[in-house]
Amino acid sequence: MKDEELFEGIDDTQSITQKYLGLSLVKFFTLTIIVLAVGVYLGILLYGTNSVEIFLGLQDYEEYLQSEIHRLKGENAELQREYFELKEITAK
Repeated sequence: MKDEELFEGIDDTQSITQKYLGLSLVKFFTLTIIVLAVGVYLGILLYGTNSVEIFLGLQDYEEYLQSEIHRLKGENAELQREYFELKEITAK
């Protein structure tokens, strides 16, 4: 009699996901698809062509170009000064 009482408590109509996760099969697959979609979206956001990584690289490149502009302006001013000094010497 005890064996019959134990087997009466087991519900064979539940699916595996209902037994172990408490979700119906449809809800489980829906949740799985949503999690995968969010994962793919975040992957594209972090590593795609418009990613954060590329944005940060472009910011570093912009800083490099700004420093090059500053350096070249200083070099240009020095060369112009030298040019006008040479022009003044040859004009005498």
